[in-house]
Amino acid sequence: MEIIKKRPELLLPAGSKEKMDYAIQYGADAVYLGMVDFSLRAMRKGELITLDNLKECIDLAHSYNKKVYLTLNIFAYNDDIKQMEKSAEKIEEANPDAILFSDFGVYNIIKKYMKKIPIHVSTQTNILNYEAVKFWQDLGAQRVVLSRDLSLKQIEEIRNKVPDMELEVFVHGAQCVSFSGRCLISDYMTKGERKANHGNCSQSCRWSYKLLEETRPNEYFEINENDRGTHILSPKDLALINYLPDLIDLGIDSFKIEGRTKSLYYVSAVAKAYRKAIDDYLTTGKIDKEANYNEIIKIGNRGYTTGFYLHKPDSEGYSYDISKGLAGSDCLCVFLSKSDDDTYKVLTKNKFLLNDEIEIISPTECFIAKVEKIYDDKKAEEKELSNTNDISYIKLSKGPVNYKYALSRTIGVKNLR
Repeated sequence: MEIIKKRPELLLPAGSKEKMDYAIQYGADAVYLGMVDFSLRAMRKGELITLDNLKECIDLAHSYNKKVYLTLNIFAYNDDIKQMEKSAEKIEEANPDAILFSDFGVYNIIKKYMKKIPIHVSTQTNILNYEAVKFWQDLGAQRVVLSRDLSLKQIEEIRNKVPDMELEVFVHGAQCVSFSGRCLISDYMTKGERKANHGNCSQSCRWSYKLLEETRPNEYFEINENDRGTHILSPKDLALINYLPDLIDLGIDSFKIEGRTKSLYYVSAVAKAYRKAIDDYLTTGKIDKEANYNEIIKIGNRGYTTGFYLHKPDSEGYSYDISKGLAGSDCLCVFLSKSDDDTYKVLTKNKFLLNDEIEIISPTECFIAKVEKIYDDKKAEEKELSNTNDISYIKLSKGPVNYKYALSRTIGVKNLR
């Protein structure tokens, strides 16, 4: 079957209203978001997305002519179903472009109370074959999110067998040691207090473990994978930026980035990198693999892997030495406003000093600038540094034109993994 090359959708996470706005400015065609009651990701920072402000968030995205997909993909208990029934009218009024679900009961609620909203089938359903895609298509789904556990050849066969169904694939972000999040380790290890499928996973797979032999109480033994440590269940992060041409050629409809709990810098920088890679291939037929990789290693990661995409993952697909992602470049500040004297009001994320050279990124720019002046939050006194969480005013040798969405970071790459 001949596939006509088309522009795929770049789909970014929106963990808060602010992150949604930045994701769109940095290149997202669409965002996915979840309300705190029905989400697989429980947010703790920023303006949380709730039933009360859901319409406001969706209206903002629609004002940019971008799409919003609402995630209702928990495995629902009776109380969840009752709450969804009460929320259905407000959800429909908010007018999301689609709802993602995984639970059959939730499917019934959507079809009963929210008939006008298109439905997308979540990766939580573990769609691994073309017959499953056909099944959901027959039930009225517009799109399915394929499992991360598929190879390129398997995705290609699904595309060929079901050419008229929208397919969404994950291309970047953290991976679960289980089949697409269907893991009970967190629930078990926290005695039911942190359920993975209800947005509060403790990421027990990222913990460091030791072995206790039952006849030798209080004697703990290291679990070693060679000499690299004990994070034996912690997969590296997925990064398919240099394999986007394969997926574009297959006619995949949407490229999904993981990370609703990730930082504003992560969302912005990863959107910018993938936006450029997609546009480069569609306009020139080529991508710059080295430049692409140099960009994504500046973003928080546990080391990168292609997952199941090229071959079944082996021991090299696991991050044995660390459980949390390290960014190759530290985000230094978020730009808040510009004054008439060409100083910028910034919120400092990591300390920087007077006369430091920093890298400025915005939706349209990327350049090096020198910090020439730092003032306090009242612009009354000069300072030698701006500390983490400080509100400061800074003067730069060159400032961003699109300052409203600009960020700064350290130059080059450290924490290379």
